[in-house]
Amino acid sequence: MPLTLKKRRIISINVSTGSYKQFVTAIIDRAKSKVSSYVCVANVHMLLEAHSSRHFRKIVNSAFITTPDGMPLAKGFKALYNYHQERVDGMSLLPSLLNEAEKENISVFFYGGTQEMLNKAINYINVTTPNLKIAGVYSPPFRTLTDKEMEDMAETINNSGANLVFVVLGCPKQEIWMYNMKGKVNATMIGIGGALPVLVGDQKRAPIWMQKNSLEWLFRLHQEPRRLFKRYFKTNSQFLYLAAKANLKKRFRNF
Repeated sequence: MPLTLKKRRIISINVSTGSYKQFVTAIIDRAKSKVSSYVCVANVHMLLEAHSSRHFRKIVNSAFITTPDGMPLAKGFKALYNYHQERVDGMSLLPSLLNEAEKENISVFFYGGTQEMLNKAINYINVTTPNLKIAGVYSPPFRTLTDKEMEDMAETINNSGANLVFVVLGCPKQEIWMYNMKGKVNATMIGIGGALPVLVGDQKRAPIWMQKNSLEWLFRLHQEPRRLFKRYFKTNSQFLYLAAKANLKKRFRNF
């Protein structure tokens, strides 16, 4: 029987629970079935996008699985439910899924990113998981696709025989794309955002000690200060406020 993961509410989104291994197993099981579905890899940025937009909140909460990518979300389970939840981040999940896909003989498709990055991904896979079947790759134009283009893309993916579609558009574009493609693409889609550049070596990942101490955002800020300073300052401040508010509500309910 396919593994199903339970979800719990973290401020505004329903986040899946379980061990890292269970997340990988559940995604691979669903990919084998070729049931149209998608996985959101949720961090603080996604949570706040969902908090401010009812439509985007619906998109995230309609996902088959929503992983606790950011350490603040994983720790939110402890604060709100006294439950220890492992972090299930996209940068670790991507290579894990590629390895399992090779073992289970299921094919993958990459949608999004530049053609240069996709070529690097193909080269990486040919070295690390040489028996993995790449059903296809596609670098879309940097504009909104027409309905006809969306239909053609779904047909292309379905004809490729892909079980697992890695979507590389960034939040919230990739989540919106997957939501619109649900019921059209006969595969499991997963938004991996910035995980692919790290996988192919375009960007470095923070040391393990920084990952474990919730400091990976600081490492990324050091790499891209101009792009990320305002975003991190705003999102981290908002998240701390909302987390404190949610914890306070919980205390009053239990009083």
